[in-house]
Amino acid sequence: MVERRARLSTRRMAYRIGGVSHMLVLRALHEEDYYANHDQPVQHLEPGDDAKRMDFCRWIQSHPELLGVILFTDEASFTRDGVNNSRNVHTWSQDNPHETTVTTFHSRFSVNVWCCVIGDSLIGPLVLEKNVRGDTYEVFLRDELPGLLEDIPLMVRGEMYFQHDGAPPHYSRLAREYLHLYFSNRWLGRGGPVAWPPRSPDLTPLDNYIWGHMKTLVYETKVDSRAELRARIFSVAEPIRNHLDRIASAIQSLLIRAEKCLANGG
Repeated sequence: MVERRARLSTRRMAYRIGGVSHMLVLRALHEEDYYANHDQPVQHLEPGDDAKRMDFCRWIQSHPELLGVILFTDEASFTRDGVNNSRNVHTWSQDNPHETTVTTFHSRFSVNVWCCVIGDSLIGPLVLEKNVRGDTYEVFLRDELPGLLEDIPLMVRGEMYFQHDGAPPHYSRLAREYLHLYFSNRWLGRGGPVAWPPRSPDLTPLDNYIWGHMKTLVYETKVDSRAELRARIFSVAEPIRNHLDRIASAIQSLLIRAEKCLANGG
């Protein structure tokens, strides 16, 4: 059955066989070294994305020494309810207790957050009070970013590469002009000297480590106000910041990810 249809459930197999329990089916599958494996969500790619991803992966493989001086930056949105997987929430009882979960669809709030990592350091979080547009993003780069980078050694700042993804505000003329002026040929992004491949969250440590870990900690318990959500974001950032080895490992893993990307044709 599983050779013909790998996604068949044990209960469905037991029903088709008749006269056996799904636990017996499960035991038989385990005896044959069959185990249930969950699907892994992956980013949708548009035609042509794979070639751009491979171009970037070849570039980073050719310049592994730059991983320690690339400033990886990104923004993320934290909402009231976060991401909840109700499939894993259940209550064991002999009688149905009719448990309920209160939702807040009519009382929503969110916090937009900016962070960056370089070497083994987490910089931020910084709450973005205004919607990120091309003009506000250029103001952020010009007026706020230099202050955030003050603790980075001058030697590193002199060699530093700036990275951001291809979000529309990042691609604005004002933002690109600023980066061309202050980072010259040392920035990665859409339209930059080093092209950042679109739809590639797997190639940045913010997406493949920082945001997921931060949101896991933020949403351990329910958030009841925007002020509480904001405070919790700053609170959970501290233990992440203190794990220098994990931040460095997330950045260095880009070399392994680039190798896998090239091996799979993008």
